[in-house]
Amino acid sequence: MTQPNNDTQTTLPTDTEMVFSRIFNAPRALVWKAWSQADHLTQWWGPEGWTLPVCEINFTVGGKWLYGMKSPEGEMAYGGAIYHEIVEPERIVLTDYFTDEHGNPNMDFVETHVTITFTETDGKTTMTYATRWNTPADRDAVMEMGMEEGFTQTLQRLDTLLSTLV
Repeated sequence: MTQPNNDTQTTLPTDTEMVFSRIFNAPRALVWKAWSQADHLTQWWGPEGWTLPVCEINFTVGGKWLYGMKSPEGEMAYGGAIYHEIVEPERIVLTDYFTDEHGNPNMDFVETHVTITFTETDGKTTMTYATRWNTPADRDAVMEMGMEEGFTQTLQRLDTLLSTLV
């Protein structure tokens, strides 16, 4: 079993973008499965202390993902995604947005355009999660909500899971 790392890099290439990058000590095929299968996603998606009791995924182009995260205090937060491009095991392109418990978009929050890439070198996978919003104010709003810290914790949870599967 390999040890997880704590090394997520976050950059702000423009005033509408945020990019997370992390190297996982796992082969790309395994990291891909963790992103594309509900039984894996339920084990790691969400910040530290959160669970994922709702995870309905249709991992196909045009398919949707509905997820419901439960906070340590018991509050639910719902989100959704629509998959626009899936190139196994290299790239996932999607639109991410907040929803209600039925998957209806919450129009109070803006959608995020996401491109996730996976590259493997010497049995390790570099994952890059590039996000883009329509305006700087949209990006700043999610940053104020704690997206950087929450997503860094989420990737740490993924790293910990992968270390048990390798």
